Amino acid sequence: MKKVLLTMAVALMCALQVNAQTKVADKELIGVWIMESMQFEGEKKVVCGKESGYSQFKYYGADGEYACAEIALTKEGKVVVMPHEYGTYTFKNGVYSEMGRPAVKPDEMVLVDKTTFKGKWMNRHDVWKKVALPDKVVKHIVSCCMSKQTPADIQQLIKQNIFK
Repeated sequence: MKKVLLTMAVALMCALQVNAQTKVADKELIGVWIMESMQFEGEKKVVCGKESGYSQFKYYGADGEYACAEIALTKEGKVVVMPHEYGTYTFKNGVYSEMGRPAVKPDEMVLVDKTTFKGKWMNRHDVWKKVALPDKVVKHIVSCCMSKQTPADIQQLIKQNIFK
């Protein structure tokens, strides 16, 4: 019985040590990420990029800045940036939240390694890859996302004049 317990304890310690060695530091999320693939449950996986003409962009700044946009290619070969949102994110001890929303479940955002994270949104499973993009491209896409945010005074004017 003692040998069995000792064997189990050693096995558990080895498993914990391997897990500790593979943990990726939260700071590795900082940077630019491009969606590599997405798959809705029960459907075929979509590989993003040139073939599909579609991808998504996420920017995580060291100061908590967050930007997300969809990127598409038209039939004519033009790039279309569709800003999704701009705001803040938090990622601490593997717990992720964006835009002030409640933190996601641990399996809904997993930093696999320094260049890959897997996410789940509703019934869609995503794989993201960290990329190095020219600063000019990053600044443009983040700026597009920022411009999507309508200032409070303009929102009020729109409500008064359009939604009377």
